[in-house]
Order: sequence, then structure tokens, then C-alpha cells
Amino acid sequence: MSANSYDKPDFWSKKAFSEGYPARSVYKLKEMDDKFGLIKKSWRILDLGAAPGSWTTFALRMLDGNGHVTAIDLSPLAKDVKAENLSFFQGDLYAPEIRENARKLGPYNLVMCDAAPATTGNRTIDTARSSGLVELAIYYAEHMLAPGGNFVVKIFQGGDQQAHLKALRNLFESARGFKPEACRTGSFETYLVGLGKKS
Repeated sequence: MSANSYDKPDFWSKKAFSEGYPARSVYKLKEMDDKFGLIKKSWRILDLGAAPGSWTTFALRMLDGNGHVTAIDLSPLAKDVKAENLSFFQGDLYAPEIRENARKLGPYNLVMCDAAPATTGNRTIDTARSSGLVELAIYYAEHMLAPGGNFVVKIFQGGDQQAHLKALRNLFESARGFKPEACRTGSFETYLVGLGKKS
């Protein structure tokens, strides 16, 4: 796939902009929420790798003024992504102070991560980096999710998916892979979903 084929806005991108979301990725989360019931009102949600803020915006709309969203990214959120019940930390997910900031606002009912590594075009390197991010997201879920909480994370196919699913099945009542329709044709990203964190 050529690099600039991503520059042309497709159906999902146009729909996202018309509905006030910074990016098309929102429809992946919406589809998973419709299917698995990831988000409930009054929940506390941790959004890892949140910028530009589509998943954060969707979560805030679902919470409708209740609950709280904590968002973290190296990059800032889009300037119109703000709410009374939103806390944003700009920094590295691996940094101890970022982890501590997130921990203080928990425990959470949902940890979600749509983060992707900086890609090189080398599939072996990119899937390994993606796998590392999944491991990190699972760490956050393990230490900051309340019992009964849910989890969703993006992974590049081939990136130790089965090993991560095995880890999730130890942590959650159920865990599975799921590829939303809004993923780009030809994209090798998919998602892992964990439901009902074991106490």
C-alpha cells in the first residue's frame, strides 16, 4: 500500500470529521463497544496513546458528564478535546511519573489502547514494537483495572497475538481477538479484547 493512499479521506474519515471526531479510529471503538459493551456510564476510563483524541471523545460522549477519562500520549490531544471529567497527561507511557499519575486517578473500569508504534515499513520490526506496546497496555490493565473491568488494545497481526491472548485469559473472564470493519483494507492491525477482570 502506498504511503499516500492513507492521505485520501475515505468514508470513515469523512464520517469522523462530520461527527466531530479527530480521526476515523473512533468507529473501531464504537463497533467494539456495540458488540462487547465495553463502556458503562459513571465508569472511570484510562485511554493509553490517546492523541489526537477520537477514543477519548467517544468515551466522554458515552459517559455524558459522568465518570472520568484519563488520557495519556506523547502528543497533545486535538484542541477541542476537553471536558470537566477529562485529565490529560502528556508523556511517555513507560515513564514512572506517568504511570504514577495514572495510578492515582484509578482504579479504572476500562483500559483502552489504540497506540501504534512509529512504523519502519519492516513488518518484523513493526510487529515486535506493536507487541511491546500490547505488553505495556496489559501491565496497566493488570495493575490499574478494578475487578470486573474491561480492556481493549490494538495489535499488529503476527505480533505474538496468541501469547498475549493467553495472558489476557489468565487476567479476564473472557478474551478474544476482533477486527472491526472500520480497519483499513490491507491493514494488518487487529484488536484484543478482555472482558471482566478477575478479582
